Amino acid sequence: MHVWKGMVALAAWVAVGGLAVGLSLAKAESGLPAGATLDVETDPDGGVRAHAVLDLPATIPIVERVLTDYASWPQLFESRMRMTRIEPVGDRVITELFVAHPILPGESRLLSENRRQADGRLTTTLLGGDFKKYARAWHLSMRNPGRTHAEFDLLMQADTLAPDWMVAIALRKELETHFSRLVARIAKESTQP
Repeated sequence: MHVWKGMVALAAWVAVGGLAVGLSLAKAESGLPAGATLDVETDPDGGVRAHAVLDLPATIPIVERVLTDYASWPQLFESRMRMTRIEPVGDRVITELFVAHPILPGESRLLSENRRQADGRLTTTLLGGDFKKYARAWHLSMRNPGRTHAEFDLLMQADTLAPDWMVAIALRKELETHFSRLVARIAKESTQP
C-alpha cells in the first residue's frame, strides 16, 4: 500500500506541473544566508550529495551548542519533524527522528549516531530507518574573531521511489531554509550570556 501511495503521489506531482515548478526552483534565487554557498547534486552511486560553506556569527562553542541541541533540531527545519529519542551513550548520542517530507508519503525514520570527532568535526551516521545512506559532517574553524567558518557535507539516500533529481531539488530548498534558521538561532544564542 505504501509503495502505491508513493507512486500515485509522484505521478500526480509530475502531472500537475511539479517537474516545471521543481526545475524553476533549482534556478530560483537562493534563500541562503549572505555569503553562504550550497551545492546539491545527485550522486552517481545513488542518493544526493550536498556541500555548503557558511560564515556563522558566533564562536565555535556557541555553534557547537546549537548543532548538538538535538531536542531543538525540528525548529531548524521547514519539514515537520518529531524527535523521539535522544540517548547519550559514552562519547556519542543516538537520535531517532521522523521526518515528513512534502514529496514523500508518510514519515521517514532516521536512527543515527552523532559524535564529536578528534579533529573537531561533528558527524552523524546512519544506524537504521528509512534511508539507504545518511552521513553528515560539520567542520568548524575560526577565521575571524567571534565568527566561525563552517563546512557542511551530506550524503543521503531515502528509501523511496522518488527519483534522486527530485529529492535533490527538495533537499536544496530544505537546506536553504535550515541554514537561514540556523544562522538566526546562532546569532540569538551569541547575544545571550
